[in-house]
Amino acid sequence: MQVCEKITRKSASNLALAFILLPKHKRRAMSALYAFCREVDDVADDESIETEQRRLQLTAWRKDVESACLGIEPQFEVTKELSTIIHSYHLPFSLFDELIRGVEMDLDVNRYETIQDLEAYCYRVASVVGLLSVEIFGYQNKDTRNYAIYLGKALQLTNILRDVHNDALRGRIYIPMEQLRAFGVRPEDILQGKYTPQYYSCARWMAERAKEFYSKARLSLPEIDRNSMNTSELMGSVYWNVLEKITKQQFNVFDHPEAKLSKLQKLRLIGRIWMRQLLRVSTPNYGTT
Repeated sequence: MQVCEKITRKSASNLALAFILLPKHKRRAMSALYAFCREVDDVADDESIETEQRRLQLTAWRKDVESACLGIEPQFEVTKELSTIIHSYHLPFSLFDELIRGVEMDLDVNRYETIQDLEAYCYRVASVVGLLSVEIFGYQNKDTRNYAIYLGKALQLTNILRDVHNDALRGRIYIPMEQLRAFGVRPEDILQGKYTPQYYSCARWMAERAKEFYSKARLSLPEIDRNSMNTSELMGSVYWNVLEKITKQQFNVFDHPEAKLSKLQKLRLIGRIWMRQLLRVSTPNYGTT
């Protein structure tokens, strides 16, 4: 797992930090899954490479992970390390295929017309990762899969609100056009980094949509699987706090630094989850005000 663990450590992401809550063998498994997700996402984001070349690279990744799922020796080092995890936890190719389809959407789509269109994207790039992850975490109640879907959408919508300005610098607007029109937001203002009252109202609507998914995730997590979902619960708590920070900034991501938690704040959340598990406390980590 040397290649995958190196990629995971280098990323310093919120997800990678959450792996600390897992036993070693599951931590290694999640590092392999994370490294795969990181690699295919980086392919799509590398604008120094022509779009068609990136599309070919993603096709190669799809074929490689399909080989791994079929028991055929893959070519890429990350997929070689992931192949053991695929068979240990019975991870299906259909989910990896959906994930790559989501990443491929970023090659062709830089606007979404409706919230339904956007949520289809969120499902592929975030909920699918959740569905793969819960197979590694382990669960007893099939409703935990719904939990993974809802939480994935909540996290991705939070990401979108946090990254509006950075995405705009690349010509991307993920907030649906339908909602921009409804609130009187001009796409040009977002692309030019202009914070307006209309944008505030629209972003607040998006935040409420994200909160609906946090609430659905919280309510759909079966009690029997709560402890095994500690890593995903930590992610929910981290991103809920990020969303709260964005809200306190009145959604002005144009004139404020990126909303994120300090390492100390994240460690406090980790400690809180450990303590809650020790005391068998099941009050929510997120999704309530």
